[in-house]
Amino acid sequence: MPSSKINLTGGWTIAVAVVLAVAVAAVAVSRVDLSGDTGSGLPQRFDYSLETFKTVDPSLILYRQAGELPLEMSAARAVAVGPEDRIYVVGDQKVVVYNADGTKHAEIILEESPRCLAVGGAEHDPPGRILVGMRDHVEVYAPDGKRQAVWERLGEKAVLTSIAVADAAGEPDVFVADAGNRIVLRYDSSGKRLAEIGRLDREQRIRGFIIPSPYFDVAVTPDGLLRAVNPGMHRIEAYTFDGHFEEPLAWGKAALAVEGFCGCCNPANMAVLPGGGYVTGEKGIPRVKVYGADGAFVGVVAGPDLLAPTMTITEETREDHELAVVDVAADSRGRVLVLDPAARKVRIFERRDAVQEGVGSLFLYRPETASDVPSRGEADTEKDSRPPRPQPAHTTETKS
Repeated sequence: MPSSKINLTGGWTIAVAVVLAVAVAAVAVSRVDLSGDTGSGLPQRFDYSLETFKTVDPSLILYRQAGELPLEMSAARAVAVGPEDRIYVVGDQKVVVYNADGTKHAEIILEESPRCLAVGGAEHDPPGRILVGMRDHVEVYAPDGKRQAVWERLGEKAVLTSIAVADAAGEPDVFVADAGNRIVLRYDSSGKRLAEIGRLDREQRIRGFIIPSPYFDVAVTPDGLLRAVNPGMHRIEAYTFDGHFEEPLAWGKAALAVEGFCGCCNPANMAVLPGGGYVTGEKGIPRVKVYGADGAFVGVVAGPDLLAPTMTITEETREDHELAVVDVAADSRGRVLVLDPAARKVRIFERRDAVQEGVGSLFLYRPETASDVPSRGEADTEKDSRPPRPQPAHTTETKS
């Protein structure tokens, strides 16, 4: 009998403990702010510590803004450079092409909303071929804007975020980054799939790509390797065209300091400089930076003071306050092009120590300082008081 009494008491004790645990959990859930209206829940000291990283040491800023291209797009997505340093921008449902002097060259109307693009080099056949990435497939356009091909659709999970074209003459390979399926696809120039790169393979020591958000960039470097951002690992990885992981060549680290990549998943975008070296664009704390071919930090192109002067770091944690993410490209002279979707423009930067006669006069608008940049709401409503930019007579519009 005594043992029965002890068991009964123990059972009631367990039951009460379970009820109390459920009650505590219910209270905790009821206090969770699913909307984000009450803030991050972190102490103000934490928010302040992040704010300190919005300011970049001026001695690290190696570039100056030499010009800009205002865009007539509500949602610009990507920028690329083609033959003769022409500038290509995709957004809304179109591709807009600018000459190196900033005048509009052509506009191609698309049937769907594009997400990324690449342009074939002058040595390719045909030169200047335009590859546009939609959500689940690639479309190919001739330089005159005529659609030449629509490649395979990759399924409901596909989210294409980047296209890279090899530098080989003739009909080079094409690499397509699919953030939805966490893979890079290699195609020949006709759209025939040749290989998959980066899929998890423990035997080959390939960990796979960690992609928490739809930013996943690829590029082909002068050494003949494919470089792919592994954003969740905060690094840039190297692969042969056959998919072999060159682990010793991977570089990058997670850090709030300017030399590293911060947040959940950075860099968001990258480009390759002539002769080697990288330009990277980050989200969260919007920074554009330059690294050497070996991955060593070189300096800053632009920081949050210019790219997001009215935004706070913590606003990116809420979907309705998410900062627009910059894309980056580089031309044959080493100038850095930064697509700034929030400001609806492409910013053109040159090194402060560069000697390039007339570079600053190639573009029709002066660069803005951080104090000139309106907030997102103002940018949507404020009319530009500057005179309209003249358009050349040969501007064309081609429908697919």
